[in-house]
Amino acid sequence: MPAEPLLVEFEVATDPAHAFDLWAKRTALWWPKGHTMSGEPDIDIVFEGHQGGRIYERTGTGIEHDWGEVLIWQPPNRLRYLWHVFFDRSEATTVEVTFTATVTGETRVTIEQTGFESLGEAAQERRKRTAGAWEALITSYQQICAG
Repeated sequence: MPAEPLLVEFEVATDPAHAFDLWAKRTALWWPKGHTMSGEPDIDIVFEGHQGGRIYERTGTGIEHDWGEVLIWQPPNRLRYLWHVFFDRSEATTVEVTFTATVTGETRVTIEQTGFESLGEAAQERRKRTAGAWEALITSYQQICAG
């Protein structure tokens, strides 16, 4: 059975430009250090801001670990990327994040992750684990946005 796309929606207490900036340019502020390839406390997480740009972590000693590739870069409203942190690129999924202003001055963040069906028998389990990971990541991101 094909895996359904994973859809996550929530609001953050900031405008879309700041929300996008925190998500894609200052990721290391909110991304849990334990959820990285190196597990090191002194890392930078880089989204190269253009189509075809790399997404990677860089340790304090300069070692880089690839996480994905930017497919669409449209600040401050849309970001789409190939995502394979912890996995081989052949097992990548696609993540699209949109940032939409609300009437209350906040930003609605929508994450849609697709491509799980290409993982075959592992699709449902990977989708389930990924849903749990997004919950933890979102809490940290919301706190930084409110900060």
